[in-house]
Amino acid sequence: MRKIPNLSISPEKAFFIVAKSRQSDSKATESDLVTDLSDDDTSYGLDDHSSQTDRSELSTFIRGLNVDEQIDLVALMWLGRGDGDLDNWRDLRAEAERAHNNRTASYLIGTPMLADYLEEALSQFGKSFEDFEGHL
Repeated sequence: MRKIPNLSISPEKAFFIVAKSRQSDSKATESDLVTDLSDDDTSYGLDDHSSQTDRSELSTFIRGLNVDEQIDLVALMWLGRGDGDLDNWRDLRAEAERAHNNRTASYLIGTPMLADYLEEALSQFGKSFEDFEGHL
């Protein structure tokens, strides 16, 4: 049986980011739909503001993580999108450490399907979003 690497970031924090990212994405999609269905700019503005608030909260949360947690997040995102597997986790993490800078939050939030990638990677660590929903 293969040994699962330790993470610097707790699954609870990672799943919080998954939940917030999904919330932000769904509100952005809703505002796009409202814009497509209506010429009423006021309804767009309300949804857009809500989406921006979620993104701001997510960005603040990620920036508040320590460097090791941010590095793990980037490596998890890469793992989840298929850039490697658990067998080369140390290499993925080392690459994320080399690439680390003060734009980690912007990089992650700007990544399409971030929540899906993180959830996929965490499942490879034996963690399930359903197990943590009650904690969020």
